[in-house]
Amino acid sequence: MTMLQELRNRAALRPAHIVLSEGHDPRVVAGALEATRAGIARVTLIGPQSVVEKLLTEAGVADEDEISIQDPSVSDLTDEVALSYFELRKHKGIRKDFADEQARDPLVFAAMMVRNGHADGTVGGAVATTSDTVRAALQVIGKAENASLVSSFFLMALPEHHSSGRAAMTFGDCGLVIDPDAEELAAIAVASAASHRQLLGETPKVALLSFSTMGSAKHPNVTKVSDAVAILAEEHSDLDADGELQFDAAFVPAVGASKAPDSKVAGHANVMIFPNLDAGNIGYKIAQRIGGCAAIGPVLQGLAKPANDLSRGCTAEDVTNMIAVTTLQAAHE
Repeated sequence: MTMLQELRNRAALRPAHIVLSEGHDPRVVAGALEATRAGIARVTLIGPQSVVEKLLTEAGVADEDEISIQDPSVSDLTDEVALSYFELRKHKGIRKDFADEQARDPLVFAAMMVRNGHADGTVGGAVATTSDTVRAALQVIGKAENASLVSSFFLMALPEHHSSGRAAMTFGDCGLVIDPDAEELAAIAVASAASHRQLLGETPKVALLSFSTMGSAKHPNVTKVSDAVAILAEEHSDLDADGELQFDAAFVPAVGASKAPDSKVAGHANVMIFPNLDAGNIGYKIAQRIGGCAAIGPVLQGLAKPANDLSRGCTAEDVTNMIAVTTLQAAHE
């Protein structure tokens, strides 16, 4: 059984109600239908009623109760969403007419369904940009009280029978925090480790990556990473985390033993923390496009309730996998 199938099976043990903000997209409809029929989630699609109904009919949905639809232009929930949005954002100076307009935005409508308890989590980004998707999540759902920041990660499913023996890894942050300082880098490491344990049931071994391994190079960019490792050692001593490590030293046992012989993480890391968004975004796409990994994400962490972002190049299978991830996150709320 592949890691992705295991992920779906675990989600199906405790299915959640997931709302998708882009019900007008055929990939989203196909992915939602697969998730529903696999028992992963109960799904609500947001979009124009006639458009979504047509796509569902073309996809072979005969039972109108199989997937529900919310059209913000006519929904019974729209007035509630508008009022909730106004109360939430009036301290920013927004007017009631603007809140009424925002209530008809599918991203806002979906996020408010989650905030108000009508759904357990939301997924968007197949059409909308990451900035729009994340903005709606931050403004409406907000940061969790115990989180120092909101960040993201990609769950990377390695090709079957990979020579490393790994089935999956967690890469963070590859989609949100552009240039974290040492404290933010440490926070991303803690959150990504927790997400790895939550989604995969594995003990996280966290490598903080750099172009240097254990002082082999001197530069402020290296110091930032080593400072983050020091913060982790002081504040999260129970976490297996080490650095700074080059990727090969973190991933390959022989290289890790050579470059960092005293490290418990080197050569065995399953959570890779990149020093900035340049490295993270480039790294996950190389692993995906050249290495043959399946990339699920960016998955957001640090929010009060689950809300996740799809790539605009996503497939229907990606949608189903993200619904599974969001369901598993909701199970741990």
